[in-house]
Amino acid sequence: MLLCNPHNPAGRVWSKQELCQIGEICIRNGVTVIADEIHCELVFPENVYTPFASLSEKFQKHSVTCVSPSKAFNIAGLQIANIVCADEYMRHKIDKAININEVCDVNPFGVIATIAAYNEGEEWLAQLCRYLFENYQYMKDYCEKYLPDFPIAELEGTYLVWMDCRKLLLPSKELECLLKENVHLWLNSGDMYGAEGEGFMRWNIACPRASLTEGLDRFRDFVHHN
Repeated sequence: MLLCNPHNPAGRVWSKQELCQIGEICIRNGVTVIADEIHCELVFPENVYTPFASLSEKFQKHSVTCVSPSKAFNIAGLQIANIVCADEYMRHKIDKAININEVCDVNPFGVIATIAAYNEGEEWLAQLCRYLFENYQYMKDYCEKYLPDFPIAELEGTYLVWMDCRKLLLPSKELECLLKENVHLWLNSGDMYGAEGEGFMRWNIACPRASLTEGLDRFRDFVHHN
């Protein structure tokens, strides 16, 4: 099972109880959990990120955790990530797979940046999380005031906002193209996450507030002319 914690695109930060329920179901059915926790540092006030593997020894043994500093510290271009696996046999299979697929070579600049981010980036990260939360609050207020027919999901973490655009009666992919062509705004089509995402769009709010405001104004202009 692929577990996204915190969740992208819904922005949920799963509680310990929810993670335990997921883990017990997977254990009973012999399912290994691949925990994608790449957004783990980006959690908003009153929410707590819990690593899935930290909940019990059996969860740790039957899971693989994938993390990276690329999202929180904006170093995706350095192509660095970590795979954490307690089970020796499974770790051997992972090592073999990444070597066969030739994705095992580590960028030396990425190693240095990762060490710097984890050891010296705490103050910067705290400021970033505050700014992202304020951006989310700003977007929420904006939508309630100017775009009441386009509600956004409650965001507990990450910087990705899920917007309900079904009011427009347009397929998500078509809406993505129209926004780019007509108002030069590029959002992610919800159907990239499967049929359940049809009619939704994903916003990235990891940007200056002025850019977020401009994007929202462009979306509002598009809505009023369609």
